[in-house]
Amino acid sequence: MLLTSLLGAFVFLFFLPVDYFDSGQSICLSILLFDLECLGCGLTRATMHLMHLDFTGAWEFNKLSYIILPLGILLWVHLFGVLIKKSFFSIFKRFY
Repeated sequence: MLLTSLLGAFVFLFFLPVDYFDSGQSICLSILLFDLECLGCGLTRATMHLMHLDFTGAWEFNKLSYIILPLGILLWVHLFGVLIKKSFFSIFKRFY
């Protein structure tokens, strides 16, 4: 069930327009309380731009997305392997 939700979320986000999250009020507490950006600020927007192959837009929003998205894809592949009872990446077995 969790894997289906995660894969469904990825597919849903992929079919949204690339600039869907670009406008609007930030919900980050760091910005709302202290007017300072944290390390995670812009990560969702950057990941959306990176998923749509907008590399410069992703870089401008958050440089960390270049690490987070590939790790997330590897984790999704691993979870799919757990679901079908075939291990693709044994390195993730350390965490459970």
